[in-house]
Amino acid sequence: MSEKEPINGKKPKKQTENDQTILKQSQDIQSDIENLTDRLMNFTFDQKRIEELLSEVSIQPNIEKALFLAKKQRVDVVYHAAALEDNPFTLPEVQTLLEGITVGGHKLSDESQVLNLDKAWKHTLDLIRDQRFELEKQTICEIHKLVAKEEALEWGQFRSGGVTISGTQYRPPEASKLDQIFEKGCENLQQIENPILKAMCYFLMGALNQFFYDGNKRTSRITANAMLISKGYPVFNILAKDKLAFNKTMIEFYDTQEGTKALEFFIPYYLEMNKGLGFGY
Repeated sequence: MSEKEPINGKKPKKQTENDQTILKQSQDIQSDIENLTDRLMNFTFDQKRIEELLSEVSIQPNIEKALFLAKKQRVDVVYHAAALEDNPFTLPEVQTLLEGITVGGHKLSDESQVLNLDKAWKHTLDLIRDQRFELEKQTICEIHKLVAKEEALEWGQFRSGGVTISGTQYRPPEASKLDQIFEKGCENLQQIENPILKAMCYFLMGALNQFFYDGNKRTSRITANAMLISKGYPVFNILAKDKLAFNKTMIEFYDTQEGTKALEFFIPYYLEMNKGLGFGY
């Protein structure tokens, strides 16, 4: 059987071995870019191990109680969040400052950091109370605007340039990719049903991708708390005394972008911290 006559009487140009090599390289590069983007947006973790970790946890959500306790824990939350940033204010000094009394012997920048955290925490609880909290860019930027005012290079908006993280060679993604990463990351988070796992994954996502010039862990932890409290779950707080373990956990996470060990640290920590508060476990 003879071949069909080519259109216009011209035979198609045969693909050379060099053309095939170039095409293969192009496909490999595109695949690598897609894999890298997925990794930045959605870090890996052993889903089976984490599900087993949460399988025996039975929490009875109560939004009214969670919000009440979050207000009562305001001083503790602010103090420990500041202490993790090497802020020298003591717990009694933070309490005094939040009562409106100036505490001497400290830099204005340290005082501002404490007051900014307090404003961000109160703002977030107001959003939850009024049922206005949404996991979206505008809300996160509002929280960051309060957290990092006059501390970060820019506040209330995603960073416009590159950043580094002390203690790790990991480099956060380019600023031009942040909107896409945030949007896709939040889409992926919505597929996680367990509120604890979803909140912890958001915290890790925010810390990993460094959406802002500074204040990323603080903003991400407050956002994770908003996700928990709005579903009737208690506060997620890291104590100052556990700073070393916290920092080691985060550095390993940055180095590997593998979240299993971080989740195995944060989830039991969270559950232990809130044991006996009347949430059914």
